[in-house]
Amino acid sequence: MSAHTSTIVDSTADDPIIDMTWHQAATPKERARAGLDARERAPLESHAIWHVHPDRREVIGLLEEQSKTRLQSLIPLRYYRMSDSAFTFYRGTALIMANDLARTPVTGIPVQAVGDAHIGNFGLFYSPTRHLVFDINDFDETTTGPWEWDIKRLAASVEICGRANNIYSKDRQKAVRACVRTYRQMIDQFAQMDYLDMWYDHLDVEHTLDQFESAQGGHRNRTLRAAVMKARAKDSDGAAAKLTVLDGDTLRFKSMPPELVPIHDLEGYQDLDALQGRLKQLFDSYRDSLYEDRRHVLSQYTYHDTARKVVGVGSVGTRAWVSILTGRDIHDPLMLQMKEATDSVLERFVGRSPYASHGERVVQGQKLIQTTADIMLGWTKFLANDGLPRDYYVRQLWNGKGSIDINHLNDVALNDLGRMCAWCLAHAHARTGDGIAIANYLGGTDTFDDAMTSFADSYADQNEEDYHVFKQMIKDGELPCSKK
Repeated sequence: MSAHTSTIVDSTADDPIIDMTWHQAATPKERARAGLDARERAPLESHAIWHVHPDRREVIGLLEEQSKTRLQSLIPLRYYRMSDSAFTFYRGTALIMANDLARTPVTGIPVQAVGDAHIGNFGLFYSPTRHLVFDINDFDETTTGPWEWDIKRLAASVEICGRANNIYSKDRQKAVRACVRTYRQMIDQFAQMDYLDMWYDHLDVEHTLDQFESAQGGHRNRTLRAAVMKARAKDSDGAAAKLTVLDGDTLRFKSMPPELVPIHDLEGYQDLDALQGRLKQLFDSYRDSLYEDRRHVLSQYTYHDTARKVVGVGSVGTRAWVSILTGRDIHDPLMLQMKEATDSVLERFVGRSPYASHGERVVQGQKLIQTTADIMLGWTKFLANDGLPRDYYVRQLWNGKGSIDINHLNDVALNDLGRMCAWCLAHAHARTGDGIAIANYLGGTDTFDDAMTSFADSYADQNEEDYHVFKQMIKDGELPCSKK
């Protein structure tokens, strides 16, 4: 595939730009051969290439295109959060990078791609057995796609995050290389395992940190250890204490605009009878998406209140709601989040998802990728106050969910976090794609590691160029920007 014939990839064609056809061979030997043959289509060294393009004002138009379908009142807040740094800008530009990656070499080996596999979209949460694990935690963009795009987005994010934390260039390169090497080595390891053993494997975060710290002479990773401690306190009890107040015998959401606004305070939601009817439809539809045992769990809870909640950076403007329910009594809360699911940023390049709704696409993709998915994970539709149905996926708001403080990483923490993310990404790709073919494509040398380190550095430069254009457009009044 030729490089950089245009800045915006033509997304109006009927056929997807990337041919994702892959017929998995029958035997391990044939699959290994297919992986080696893929190098003819995309030599390992070809992944290093990215030529920086200055003044790409037209790619900012992709952000504006996304914004048209979102809540217009929240678009200034979206741009405000993205404008904080080159890294926060990167977090909100998955579509821009997908557009760029659509003109880079691909092997044609598909996986259930994350679609937005940057270093900030991995974190801690409880498994159904209440063990704290580390894994991918954002699936808004997941769909079938090239595995290379995920590792390129992850590698570039390590470099960009390192720059944001003022980490020396040599240490950033070391972290990127360690991340990619871990991905390559883990894909090879998973490819040699019995399939069910590989499927059930998971990353025990505390055990992994013990190993890292032992290899580093006992030097403690305080950033990641602090995230583990905080995660243990983040559950529905903590969410209810922070976000709700007791009104008689009912829990009501606090009003903290624009981050949290009770649904009764929002314009267009004053018709309480109509609102209750739509909420009942939402929960009935959500219930139907759950397995029977999870339906039983949900049936033990009573609904109290709903609010609109602003989440993330790139997601700002998409519709997101939280509902509070209680079980045994008022002190037994369950906080559910309902987040709007729209087109994956990859779909215009790899073809439409086969699922009936984007909520189902997100949920089924998460179940394929993630080692231990939330037992309350499901999907639904909600009739908005404009009369239009919208797709949503549903999950617990806080389920031991712990985010890493990526704004205060040192070189050790960046290196460790990058390797943990790479482990999880390799596991996701081995579960859902032809791990044997990918492993043999990558080979046992550091050629791919070198290529990715070069790509990450060049694409970080591109991200900074685009960020400067974005900031200038805000300054010139071409883009709205406000924290309210």
